[in-house]
Amino acid sequence: MAISVLLDTHALLWTLVEPGKLSPIAVEVIEDPQNTVVVSSASAWEIAIKYQLGRLPEARSVIDGYHRHLRVLRAVELAMNSEHAIRAGSFDTEHRDPFDRMLAAQSLVEGLPLVSKDSLLRQFDITLIW
Repeated sequence: MAISVLLDTHALLWTLVEPGKLSPIAVEVIEDPQNTVVVSSASAWEIAIKYQLGRLPEARSVIDGYHRHLRVLRAVELAMNSEHAIRAGSFDTEHRDPFDRMLAAQSLVEGLPLVSKDSLLRQFDITLIW
């Protein structure tokens, strides 16, 4: 059965540059041609910021070929909108990472499970695949 999934930023990066870090289930879901892989524009923002801050020096090639990488993954880009932003800002949790909050909000609003190793995201009551 085909499903649509949203990739957490680390899942996107690992898919592109370190696929050995992905769980077998994540690989199966991402590589299944019947599934739709969705990538948030928040991930592009997060990668660019963390690269600029020196926290992701290996991300230069990802940034330079970002849209080409998405095409190779057959990924659909999900833009951030005001519904996502309001939901992200309204979570009643102490989790403060704005990127995680946005991805969790998009997961909930769009009804997409999030492919992520980060079990702390469960506090947002989202479905995680790992």
